[in-house]
Amino acid sequence: MPKHLLPLTIVCLALSACSTLPSPFSSSAPPSAQTVAPYRDQVELTGRLNVTYQKNDKPESATVNFNWQQTAQRTDVTLYTPLGSTLATIAVTPQEAVLTQSDKAPRRAPDIDTLSAQLLGWSLPVSGLRDWLQGYADGADGQRFVASPGNDSVTTKDGWRLRYVSWQDVGQNTTGALPQPRRIDAERTTSAQADAVSLRIVLDPVPSSQAQ
Repeated sequence: MPKHLLPLTIVCLALSACSTLPSPFSSSAPPSAQTVAPYRDQVELTGRLNVTYQKNDKPESATVNFNWQQTAQRTDVTLYTPLGSTLATIAVTPQEAVLTQSDKAPRRAPDIDTLSAQLLGWSLPVSGLRDWLQGYADGADGQRFVASPGNDSVTTKDGWRLRYVSWQDVGQNTTGALPQPRRIDAERTTSAQADAVSLRIVLDPVPSSQAQ
């Protein structure tokens, strides 16, 4: 081989070898197995909810903003239109559920699922959301489900299919920030007890004052 071609040959071989090496940016890191923060009885959250449901055998949808406040014995939810007007306020205790709409008298029922379906046209599963919004659920297998970015879906004991689509990091523990749900998709198919409904929940970033 002519000497003047030797350096060029070496460069070509080096480039060829480099092209076969995996790039450090060629694949994303595996999902974290770190679970969500410990469950809290008292929490305040805000976000947006898109619901798709059936009404008179036709698909309907609605989008609302919400404010969620819960303690060990009570849940208060305010639903707003996208323009900021109050659509309804909901109060749920172990004894009853109360739903109040603008310019209407409060309505009461033993559970909010039935009451919201009657007045809003779609069910708001408050008892489930107390767990789901924090990354927990009671699984169909009878086990307590604890979500993580690497374990992000479950079917609940009452027939909801949950998927934790995206996450936000809040707070600190000994190994760093803790994952917290950012977007949750929930779907329930039609059954003898309830109509089909799907929810897409997007939570606002948690203020640092609430991070644990």
